[in-house]
Amino acid sequence: MILLQVHLPPGATLSDALEALGLTEEEVDTGYGLVSVLPEAGLHVLRVTEEAGRRVGGQVFSDPPIEPG
Repeated sequence: MILLQVHLPPGATLSDALEALGLTEEEVDTGYGLVSVLPEAGLHVLRVTEEAGRRVGGQVFSDPPIEPG
C-alpha cells in the first residue's frame, strides 16, 4: 500500500473520503483510516492500494514498514 495525500473539506471522515475519491473499502486500509495532516487546510492522508493511488491522483508517498533495529 501507499500513502495518498489529498485535500478534503476540514472535518472529513473516511466515509467522506471514499465517496469523494471514488474508492471502495477494499482499496483502503480502513484500520489506518483518514489522518488529518493539516486540518485547517483540509490536508489528509490515507493508505490505498497502488492501483487506487494511480487512479485517484494526488500526492503519493511510499509507506515502507518500520521495524526495530
